[in-house]
Amino acid sequence: MIMDREHLTFLERNIWHEEPISCQLVADNLSHDAGITYRGNHTRKFQKKSYKIDFGIYNEEFEAREMHLNAEFCDPSFIRNKLSFDFFKMIGSISPDCNHVLIEMNGEPAGIYLQLESVDDVFLQKRHLPYGPIYYASNRQSNFSLLTTKGEPKESLTSGYVRKLGKEEDDLDLERLIIKINSIPRNDFGEEIGEYLDVKKYLTWLCGAVCTQNYDGFIQNYALYRHGQTGLYENIPWDYDATFGRNWNGKAMKYNQVPIEGFNTLTARILDVKEFRIQYRLLLEEIVEEYFTVKKIEPMITNLYNKLRPHIAFDPYKMTDIELFEREPEFILQFILNRNHYLRDHLDELI
Repeated sequence: MIMDREHLTFLERNIWHEEPISCQLVADNLSHDAGITYRGNHTRKFQKKSYKIDFGIYNEEFEAREMHLNAEFCDPSFIRNKLSFDFFKMIGSISPDCNHVLIEMNGEPAGIYLQLESVDDVFLQKRHLPYGPIYYASNRQSNFSLLTTKGEPKESLTSGYVRKLGKEEDDLDLERLIIKINSIPRNDFGEEIGEYLDVKKYLTWLCGAVCTQNYDGFIQNYALYRHGQTGLYENIPWDYDATFGRNWNGKAMKYNQVPIEGFNTLTARILDVKEFRIQYRLLLEEIVEEYFTVKKIEPMITNLYNKLRPHIAFDPYKMTDIELFEREPEFILQFILNRNHYLRDHLDELI
């Protein structure tokens, strides 16, 4: 990337600035006009920051109008986001495409980044999905509840959500979804919720979130898409670096930190319905047998590490952590083994 020194200094001094600043993105000897800002919340305070790239119009080279460059600063492996999204695809849930890239800023090494697809109208077009509203669950108020995580009434039913695609009137439909989740009588919930939510896809997403143990993934770190033809909502995973045994600060998490039932208001109400709970159990049992296993995921980890290893020394923020980087595959695989056993041992709780 190439930026005027004045623009770069401004960005460094104004980390919460949201308007794109002009830059040149150079890839394969081709230069592309773009706008750049930092992205994320607590990650903006890290030394190595993540970026949002806005081309303004559709860019054929990158097959995107905008994209994200995630620093993966707190993940010593660099691969948790990528590994998680590939796992979600494996089990049948749509998720963003992503690949690792090596970035320079004005000729100086900036390190390894994850080039991440934006969940927007282009995302839908690539997957031949009809146009429909998309919301980013941007903070912990996105818990499908009438209350905040502190138990206080929300200022708005759409608190925590940022509309990425759609119109203002779509917010009313999102409000209706949240009201229905919290007001449908218990005896009617199993039948009525299917008029608003694609339950099967939600259960698949739930399996992915529970297996990878994204602690925040139940109350943020997802996109909510309303299918343009069916009108049903479905979850799309987003920001899954705090997974596979580490939290958002890179600290180790116990393999049983997230219960087999997950958590948030919608999940609790769905699993309160015996039919849905049995569906979830059967789906999760298949996944822990066939997909969430060391045998299945170890080759994915090895492949990613073989690609990243030659470049780790060129990341100025991680070159002193190479030993930790090399130990992470064993850490991740041990987490998978422990988490797999934990989920198997608790399947009967879903009967």
